[in-house]
Amino acid sequence: MNTKKIVITGGPGTGKTSIINELKNNDFLCFDEVIRSMTLSAKKEGNSSTHISNPIAFVDDPMTFNTNLINARIDQFTETNALKKEICFFDRGIPDVLAYMAFFNQAYDDYFKNACINHQYDMVFLLPPWEAIYQSDNERFETFEEALQIHNYLKSIYESFNYQIIEVPFGTVEERATFILNNI
Repeated sequence: MNTKKIVITGGPGTGKTSIINELKNNDFLCFDEVIRSMTLSAKKEGNSSTHISNPIAFVDDPMTFNTNLINARIDQFTETNALKKEICFFDRGIPDVLAYMAFFNQAYDDYFKNACINHQYDMVFLLPPWEAIYQSDNERFETFEEALQIHNYLKSIYESFNYQIIEVPFGTVEERATFILNNI
């Protein structure tokens, strides 16, 4: 059985994790966002005063951090190959790493591009910026204006890898999860 791999992406604070949790509550297999645990670990090791505008700024080696991040996303992707599930959802995908690197003006090499080319998802759902629900937290440092910019980078990067993006309309968590399920 080939597991259908579906990404739910969007800028910070768009409701991705809430939708992922709703899908989990309905017994769908979902992979959580890996950056939150990595950011917390990096913050413990570095100077947290610089992370407000750029969470990568407080790691000693941003390229190593991003390489570890993309490798963790590749591991999630690869793990689905051994599963006997019809559908699997991902809270962000491999191309998200490139979008954030572009946002932070960090160069990426062929390793990152090839990771995207060699690990293609079946569908991508993009959640647009939504100021009414946006809030910062201990791992989300971006302003709403930065969230808008990140959204544009995400859209551009996914399109550059020939994904047909489906934009998820605003609504309750349940309505948005239902929209996704109805469009698979």
